[in-house]
Amino acid sequence: MLNIVPMKITDVIIRQASMADCTYAAQISEEMDASARARGTGIGRRSCDSICQKIAEGNAIIALTKEGQWVGYIYLEVYANGNFVSHCGLIVAPGWRRLGVATQMKDNIFWLTRAKYPLAKIFGITTTLATMRINSKLGLQPVTFSEITQDPSFWKKCEQCVNYQNLKNTCFKNCYCTAMMFEPDPAPKVNKL
Repeated sequence: MLNIVPMKITDVIIRQASMADCTYAAQISEEMDASARARGTGIGRRSCDSICQKIAEGNAIIALTKEGQWVGYIYLEVYANGNFVSHCGLIVAPGWRRLGVATQMKDNIFWLTRAKYPLAKIFGITTTLATMRINSKLGLQPVTFSEITQDPSFWKKCEQCVNYQNLKNTCFKNCYCTAMMFEPDPAPKVNKL
C-alpha cells in the first residue's frame, strides 16, 4: 500500500525570483514543453537563457517548496515603453496543480507589475479556463487581439505553438487563445471631505 501524503499550499514559498533560481531554468523549460505537448496547444517553450534573463530583470515569480523543490514559475514581459505588460509562461509542476499555486503566483506577478508599471495595461493570452478564471478575479477582462500590444516580438513567442499558423493566417487578429486585459484607472479618484 502506498503512503501518499497530500501536498499543501502552505508548504510552498512564492516570491520574486533571484539569480540563484536560475538553477531551475532547465526544469522549467522542460515542463513548459511537456505541458504544451500534453494539451496539444498552449505556451511555447522558453529557453534556459530566456528564463534566466527574466529572473535577472526582476520580472519573474517562482514557487518552491521549503526544501527547495521547484513548484512553479511565471514572468512578465514589457512592451511599448511600459504601456503594456504581459504575464507569460505560467507553469506549475504536475504534482502541485489544482492546489491554488497558480492563483497565488498570478496574484504575485499582478502586484509586481502594478508596483513596477502602475499605468501599464496588463494582458495575457491563454487557452485554459483555469487561467481565465484567475485572470477574471484579478480584474482582467476578455478583449480582442487588436486591443493588446501589436509588438511583433510578442507574437514571435507564439511561433512554437501548434496553432501559430492559424494566428499568422489571420494577421494576428484571431486565434484559439483568449486575450484578457486589465486597464488601470489613469486618474485615481480623490476623496473629497
